[in-house]
Amino acid sequence: MADVPEIDVADLETILDDVHLVDVREPDEYTDGHVPGAVLIPLATVPDSLDRFPRDRTVHVICAAGARSARAVEFLRANGVDAVNIAGGTGAWISSGRSVITGSDPV
Repeated sequence: MADVPEIDVADLETILDDVHLVDVREPDEYTDGHVPGAVLIPLATVPDSLDRFPRDRTVHVICAAGARSARAVEFLRANGVDAVNIAGGTGAWISSGRSVITGSDPV
């Protein structure tokens, strides 16, 4: 795998209000609990959803533990999107006691 830039959940929390956050898990995982503001674009749909990723700002990508989001970041960066992985994913976010949103809405 190519070099994938990443930040941890503590760093994500400091920029959460100003970040474009994409969750690449499956819909049922997302509705069970996601980081506030995260927009769902399941990993399998990322190649067909490139137009949903802004080109004028960094996109932060999260999954359950960091593996799927790392693959998404690698693909996005290869296709001209400035993307950063969230190390540890939603699992690390929840384990750290940070709040999550349930349901299908980002917030």
